[in-house]
Amino acid sequence: MQSTINSRTGKKLSPATLKMRLLKRLRCTLKYEKLAWSTGARLVAGVDEVGRGSLFGPVVAAAVVLDPCYRIRGLRDSKLLLADRREALADRIREHAVAWAIAAVDAARIDQINIYHASRLAMHEAVAQLNPTADYLLIDAMRLDHDVPQQAIIHGDALSASIAAASILAKVHRDGMIAEWDPVFPVYGLRSNKGYSTPKHLAALREHGPSPLHRQSFAPVWNAPVPQEMLEFMLEESHLPAASSDSPA
Repeated sequence: MQSTINSRTGKKLSPATLKMRLLKRLRCTLKYEKLAWSTGARLVAGVDEVGRGSLFGPVVAAAVVLDPCYRIRGLRDSKLLLADRREALADRIREHAVAWAIAAVDAARIDQINIYHASRLAMHEAVAQLNPTADYLLIDAMRLDHDVPQQAIIHGDALSASIAAASILAKVHRDGMIAEWDPVFPVYGLRSNKGYSTPKHLAALREHGPSPLHRQSFAPVWNAPVPQEMLEFMLEESHLPAASSDSPA
């Protein structure tokens, strides 16, 4: 996405700012759910993930089947909501949805299979956990290897109420997980940055190196120096005697 000039200030707008402005203009409705219902589907699940761009911790996905007879007002892309509003909506979604499920793929697995495939895996696992199971999927900008009809929707979390609900549940769940790690790794400021590449987080990586829960395959992480205590541990491991062939299993 190209940056543009703000006609009022004369400053260039970043791609992230332009995207947020676009998302704010989009209307989150039941349009796509109604189209799915018109095909005979009754359990339409919205599916979304959060944490794809984070440097730390898991990617988390959620799947939500909304009750067509109960409207939850205020659903929209979780990025556009304040934290307390997200948490209040998450409570209402869990209380009133026909079904919902959450799944996470940890940093080690992300490093093994890459973030794209890890995101798809988390989504697939969330869908698999739904009870009752969905008979139609609305997915934010992705297709899954699943045997039910599905539709990938660009900016789906800003356009589909079901996907927005999934985005909110996933965001609230992941934020809680990351906050629990903040006192364990206090130097990174995880409670405030949620593992994303803020200037303070990047500075902490340069000074202290990554933690074991950072995504080692992400450039800002593998470019960071290895902490001294980690180097010492690696050296100790390299000098351990190898197990003999007749050692007990």
